[in-house]
Amino acid sequence: MKSALCLLLMVGGFVPPSPAQSGQRQIDEPAANPARPTVSNPATLTPVGYLQFETGFLSASDSPEFSTRHEWNEVIKLAVSRRLEFVESSEPLVHYTAEGITANGTAEVFLGAQVVLMPGEGVKPTLAVSYSRRVYDGGAPELDFGSPRNSSVFYASADVKGFHYDANVAFNEVIQSSVHRLQFGQTLSISHPIVKGFAVSGEIWRFTQPFLRSNAVGNLWAISYTAKRSLVFDAGFEKGLTSTSTHWEGFVGLTYLLPHRLW
Repeated sequence: MKSALCLLLMVGGFVPPSPAQSGQRQIDEPAANPARPTVSNPATLTPVGYLQFETGFLSASDSPEFSTRHEWNEVIKLAVSRRLEFVESSEPLVHYTAEGITANGTAEVFLGAQVVLMPGEGVKPTLAVSYSRRVYDGGAPELDFGSPRNSSVFYASADVKGFHYDANVAFNEVIQSSVHRLQFGQTLSISHPIVKGFAVSGEIWRFTQPFLRSNAVGNLWAISYTAKRSLVFDAGFEKGLTSTSTHWEGFVGLTYLLPHRLW
């Protein structure tokens, strides 16, 4: 009798969950909230208590500070409440050619936080603000909009008739030698699902270049694929639209939300 009971329990332990159980687990699984690959960031935060990693590779050519630049970039996010999220952004490895010299280096590391001012839903936008500071500068040449020492950004995100938009307005402190200047930036990204799991994004952005007395303007197109709620892949390209913009950029990457809550 005991042997039969043990066998029954073992078989029961290997029986796959029913479709209803699988569906419930999928619904309960937290969803990633990708900010990449667009310049715009969403006003909404990641799920509370879950670490989110945004990992990517970017290749760029023909910019004011370099002829070619290839980088690995990483963003780590952690929301500690429904209104507050901490963010770390870095470029651990950069390979570039500038003024005929090819070298490897590390670019910047930023630490910051984002706060939701007014949560929204549907067509009602979510509004948020963030502050970040550069805590390390490896000296690698920068993209066309530069590398701010201090940055404040205002965000708005909403869904309208099947389209999702993220709009940002940035106020950055940029430094050259010992001269400090204020940089303004505006971005608008619009995305729309196309087939199951896939979505396409288009973006236009502009940043002033106070030391060049010009503007960096770019147009970005990307496609993303949601493999599962916690994992999103992306790829795309960007074209600079002014003479002082980075001429071309191509990128691939992923956003992954760790499925286990930290607390």
